[in-house]
Amino acid sequence: MTPLVLRTGRLSARIERRTLVSSLVLIVLALALGLLGLCFGATWATPGEVFAAFTGQGDSSVVILEWRLPRVTAALLFGAALGVAGAVFQNLTRNALGSPDIIGLDAGAYTGALLVTVLLSGGAGTLAAGSIAGGLLAAAAIYLLSWKSGISGLRLIIIGIAMNAILTAVNSWIVLRAELEVAIAMTSWSAGSLNGVGWDDLGPGIAVLTVLFALMAVLSRAMHQSVLGDEFAASTGVDLNVLRPLVVLVGVCCTATVTAVAGPIVFVALAAPQIGRRLAGAAGVPFVPAALTGAVLLLTADLAAQMLLAPVSLPVGVMTTAVGGTYFIWLLFKETKKS
Repeated sequence: MTPLVLRTGRLSARIERRTLVSSLVLIVLALALGLLGLCFGATWATPGEVFAAFTGQGDSSVVILEWRLPRVTAALLFGAALGVAGAVFQNLTRNALGSPDIIGLDAGAYTGALLVTVLLSGGAGTLAAGSIAGGLLAAAAIYLLSWKSGISGLRLIIIGIAMNAILTAVNSWIVLRAELEVAIAMTSWSAGSLNGVGWDDLGPGIAVLTVLFALMAVLSRAMHQSVLGDEFAASTGVDLNVLRPLVVLVGVCCTATVTAVAGPIVFVALAAPQIGRRLAGAAGVPFVPAALTGAVLLLTADLAAQMLLAPVSLPVGVMTTAVGGTYFIWLLFKETKKS
């Protein structure tokens, strides 16, 4: 399929038509699922009532705008963030198993959140800072342990899986040693849930993720060049010593921001980039399809979690674990067979 070339003055952009079409389809699907999320609840709202709520009319405006809209927004935004984080690490490792939840970054962010909660009893800002610090420290440890005359993607993944197991054990020990109220709250939060997420919770996350998405948009071209090989990237002027730490920072901060608000939501970052890559028909892992696929996956999982045992709402992490675990086993078998 012939690529589409857009030009504005001296600037030009080359977009594959299949990537553009698949992205537009994913946007339409996300909007349709978002409308369904605004309609569904303890009482069903018609699409007309939803649109009326946005104009300040109708009796359901508070329920739709203050309760349901933050949850739908969180699912779309956090799903996109996890899709971007997964794409970052799968491009870096050049392996479909290179995902933040597989290589221990989710567990590291959760460790940081646990420590600041138990030791400092801080608010949302402290929790976010602890999550980001924990994720960065986990990433640094994995990187250093994987270094042997350079970084091998497969070695990094194996070290990451081991680190994930260690941090999971540490997290369990911290919860067991914490006070009862804190342990109950953190255990519930560790399932990964969008229940009760409001605008106050989303405000800082939206600000941080907007900056991260903008930074990733600037770095995406250089990142795709690096996927073609280190020598090719260097020949086109890409400084890999600067690029890689920056994209790792973006990936870790995307993961940690989601973890700080909703807890560790696993397997979205693993599956979304690969599904997006296949939809776009791309050789590497494109960021926009990965982000859009992540948004659709997380919103679909959250709707399923709400509807499955209605009126009881399951944590969305239960759904992503149930489906993503099966996908992980299949992917692990496929990658092992390749090597």
